Amino acid sequence: MTLHETGDFRGPSDVAIEDGLISAVGPDLPLSSAPSYDLSGSWLLPGMFDCHLHASATSIDTVELLQTPLSQRVLEAGSILSRTLRAGVTFARDAGGSDVGIKRAIERGYAEGPHLQLAVSFLCETGGHFDGFLPGPSMDMVANYQVPDYAGRPPFLVDGIDEMRKAVRQLLRAGADWIKLATTGGIMSPHDQGSAPQFTEDEILVAVGEAHRKGKGVMAHCFGGEGLYTSVRAGVTSIEHGTLLDEQGAQLMTTRHCWLLPTLSALWDVVGWADEGRLAPASTRKAQELKPKIGDAVRIARDSGVKIALGTDLISREQHGKNLREIAYVVDAGLSIEDALRAATLSGAELCGVADRYGRIAAGYVFDAFVLDEDPSDLAFARNGTVAGVFKAGHPVVKHPRMSNRVT
Repeated sequence: MTLHETGDFRGPSDVAIEDGLISAVGPDLPLSSAPSYDLSGSWLLPGMFDCHLHASATSIDTVELLQTPLSQRVLEAGSILSRTLRAGVTFARDAGGSDVGIKRAIERGYAEGPHLQLAVSFLCETGGHFDGFLPGPSMDMVANYQVPDYAGRPPFLVDGIDEMRKAVRQLLRAGADWIKLATTGGIMSPHDQGSAPQFTEDEILVAVGEAHRKGKGVMAHCFGGEGLYTSVRAGVTSIEHGTLLDEQGAQLMTTRHCWLLPTLSALWDVVGWADEGRLAPASTRKAQELKPKIGDAVRIARDSGVKIALGTDLISREQHGKNLREIAYVVDAGLSIEDALRAATLSGAELCGVADRYGRIAAGYVFDAFVLDEDPSDLAFARNGTVAGVFKAGHPVVKHPRMSNRVT
C-alpha cells in the first residue's frame, strides 16, 4: 500500500525506480532487468520532512557544550543526521546550528543524512530569546551555547534596520536557505516571556525584504501575541511553535498564507524536563504555565485553515532519531491521521519549495520513502519510531529484511 497525496493509502501497487527517481506506480508493473523485491503486505510512505531540526544541538547543559571541542560537535552532528535519516526523515530544514559544510558533506557522500536546507544561525535583538549573555565575563554568547563560535560564523545579535540588513546578507553569504528570527521570547531563555514581542515591524520587514530579494524565506521563532501579528504582517513564511496562537492570529496567518510548525515534540519534552527538575527555575515556571496550552494551536490553526507542516525542534542527543513522534502528537492535538501524514510529507515539501520533486510516491519524484510492516492507522510506528526500511534517492539506507531475496 502506498501513501497518496491526500493522506490515505492506495494499492496494492508496484513502484518502479530508475536512477533514484520513480518511473511508474501502479498494479502489476512489468518486471525489468533491474533488481526487484517483494514487499507485499507492507506500507510505503514518502520520507518525512522535519522542517525544524537542530542537528548540532546535543545537550541542554551549557557547561558541557562550552567544554566540547568544535570538531567533536561537528562529528556528533553528522551522527545525529545519520540517525535522523535512518528514522525515516529524508528531508530536513535545519533551523540553526549547522553550517554549509555539513550540508555539502552529505551532498558529496562524506556523511549520511537527509537532504538539507539551512538557516545556518538565527537572529535576535539584544536581550532577546537567543541572547545568552554571560554577565560574569561580560561576554556575548548564543543562548545555552547551542551554536558554537567558529571562524566566519555570522552575527546573531542585531538591533535596528541597518544591522538587520547586514546580518541577513551575511547569513545569505554563508549559505543560508532560510533566515530565522526570534520575534517573541520562549521557554529556555532566562530573561523573557513567550508572549513578549521582539524586533520591531520595520526590522522584520527588512529581514523579509532582503531574504525575498534572494529568493529565500523567513522563519520566525514565535509563540504568539503581538510578536506573531507583527511577524505575519511583515511577511514571514512560517511561524515556528505558535504555542499561544489565537483565532485572530490564525485568521491573519490564513490571509497571508503563513505556515505553522507546532513543534509539539520539543514542547512536551521540555515539560518533561521541567517535571524532572532538569531546567532552571525560570524555564521550569514557563514550561509549567504553557503545559495546559500545548496543542491548542493545532486545533485553532486547523479550524482557521492555516497550513501546517511538521518540525520537531529537538535539542538534545537523547531526542534525535525520534522525529516520527511529531506525527502522533499532532493527531493527539486534533489533526486527522490523513492530515497529519500529509503535513509530514507533501506539506513539508511545499513549505520547502520542493513539492515538484519530493514528498510523494508518484512518477517523476525522487524515491525518498520509508516502509512499515504494520498498519500505520494506530500510529504505533510514530510513537515507537519503528520503520522496516528507509530509502533516500532510491538507495536503501535501511534495508528491509525481505530485500535480501530478489525477485529477479
